[in-house]
Amino acid sequence: MESANGITRQQAEDEMQLFKKVFTVVRLLDGEHLEQMHKRCKLDCKDEKEKSECYEIWNKDHPCENCTSLQALYQRTQKTKLEFIEDEVYQVTSRYIKVDGRDCVMELVKYMDMDTLVDSRGCEKLVNQLIEYDQRLYKDALTGVYNRRYFEEQIKKKNENAGVAVIDMDDFKLCNDTLGHSAGDAALRTMVKTVKHCIRKTDILIRYGGDEFILILQNIKKENFFNKLVQIQSDIHAANVPGFPKLQLSVSIGGVISSKETVEHAVMQADKLMYQAKEHKNMVVTEDNASYVAPGVANRKARQQILIVDDSEMNRAILSEMLKKDFDILEAENGKECLDILQQYGMGISLVLLDIVMPVVDGFEVLDVMVHNHWIEDIPVIMISSEDSEPYIRRAYELGVSDYINRPFDAKVVCQRVYNTIKLYAKQRKLVTLVTDQIYEKEKNNQMMISILSQIVEFRNGESGLHVLHINILSELLLERLVQKTDKYQISAQRRSLITMASALHDIGKIGIDDKILNKPGRLTPEEFDEMKKHTIIGESILKNVGIYQNEELVQLAMQICRWHHERYDGRGYPDGLKGEEIPIEVQVVSIADVYDALVSERVYKKAYSHKKAVEMILNGECGQFNPLLLECLQDIQDRIDEEFQNVENQSEEENQERKVHDQIMETTVLG
Repeated sequence: MESANGITRQQAEDEMQLFKKVFTVVRLLDGEHLEQMHKRCKLDCKDEKEKSECYEIWNKDHPCENCTSLQALYQRTQKTKLEFIEDEVYQVTSRYIKVDGRDCVMELVKYMDMDTLVDSRGCEKLVNQLIEYDQRLYKDALTGVYNRRYFEEQIKKKNENAGVAVIDMDDFKLCNDTLGHSAGDAALRTMVKTVKHCIRKTDILIRYGGDEFILILQNIKKENFFNKLVQIQSDIHAANVPGFPKLQLSVSIGGVISSKETVEHAVMQADKLMYQAKEHKNMVVTEDNASYVAPGVANRKARQQILIVDDSEMNRAILSEMLKKDFDILEAENGKECLDILQQYGMGISLVLLDIVMPVVDGFEVLDVMVHNHWIEDIPVIMISSEDSEPYIRRAYELGVSDYINRPFDAKVVCQRVYNTIKLYAKQRKLVTLVTDQIYEKEKNNQMMISILSQIVEFRNGESGLHVLHINILSELLLERLVQKTDKYQISAQRRSLITMASALHDIGKIGIDDKILNKPGRLTPEEFDEMKKHTIIGESILKNVGIYQNEELVQLAMQICRWHHERYDGRGYPDGLKGEEIPIEVQVVSIADVYDALVSERVYKKAYSHKKAVEMILNGECGQFNPLLLECLQDIQDRIDEEFQNVENQSEEENQERKVHDQIMETTVLG
């Protein structure tokens, strides 16, 4: 039996001799020196043979990671882990003991023979568990490709003979702001699916940031690299986003060939080229064509490019002579060559001077393709033709040309109209960027203030801080599926965004309910429940008194949601007993979202139900009656709900773990 001072040194030595019959290495560590040992662990082997047998698990150059001995010391317990050194596996057991009154840890290390450790089935299970762990650690939850952590820990310091590209989705922020985050998620999934279809299994795709990806094309030839990136850019632009047929994707891509430098260095170079492409959007820029890019981040002096398309060499020469002083000139002798150049340079082309009558592909066919691919929205076209009949001119303008000039033409007039058109498009782009940034800032500030207010209510109610976020996510998913399923309600993308924002305020009225009722752990009495019901009316009343903002659409929606989110389709809800379509569809959506999250979340008065059970209870009418159409939507998206909630919870857990690690580091630093 151990005394208060533990065991004696001799007893410890006797135990260690017994353990050495079983374990490869046995050693006793003094607690006072353990932290220094943790930083630079050394295997306490007595001879070279023992070192060889143990494979020098902790040699002088191998810092200990996830030190079980420190954990055993601090927690005064026993810890065990598996340590992988190249292809060999060791079991490390750290056991806290007191020796002559001093805190110590006995480390027991055993070499694991994998041939006899587990049978083939057990080995397969172990491998599958390790693969699953690796996927959780290094895979992006939304897109399924590698994540930033994989880049930082496994890739960036490697020297790869590869093509390295940075891919950034154009106007992703605008997509999220106007169509909602579900559209943004769908866009990212579609983009990734398209890229993976274009690359080999040996190539690596990494989600580096929100809408920014790194692509590593292993051992690709320089002459094939640009063409592969153009194929990816083109296929993404032509891709259809499920559920959002009008959403047109485009990406800006920068790429370099890497040989001797690290991947990290190659990514930095590719990122600079991507920003050059970003100046024009929907474009590929590599080291070979970077000089063609008009005003960009890395090339401020580069000139704008004009594409002259005419089957007459003389006409091309005349126009080129007029404009070459101030612009870089590209030429095409037919419509097919024109489309090839547009495909290659995208918005790197500032203006197209286009003839109508040409062989192979004529000017109108070029315009049809530009309209179909939405290029005409970003690349202005001036028709220059000897065809001056009204039908030709009218058709050209209908297809989106910015100007129409008849031959013969005056050089000064052509130059001035070219300048005017380019300046007009430049102003439009600048205006769009400015408006987009303003919308984003306004929406972000609105969302931030509403989130803060709703979190205050949730904090007082003792509920999870994720409740409001869950309501937002589920409301958005239901609305997205509803508009896909029917056009009965005519809910615009802008209104859907307002609904999800307003849903955060659904329980604001609880701020007026007594704490004893609000946080009561058991079942409420009828009197207490009547008091709790008043939160719906209190919430509406709070919003009615916001003064000059009470007529704003967001506030009006929030008022309806506050008052009626406990109404039910059969008229058995409260406070007004509304029935069927008397309940606004926006409120019906938030009602289902609120009920679902209440079921899957733990409360002071109940345990959490599983996702499957919660959906089953709602569909069976155990939580009141809901719109049959919305129940169909719930069934359709039930897999996505579980996935989205899990992503949010994982992200929250990661943030909590990061905070804990930070706190531990700070505590160690202060105490040290």
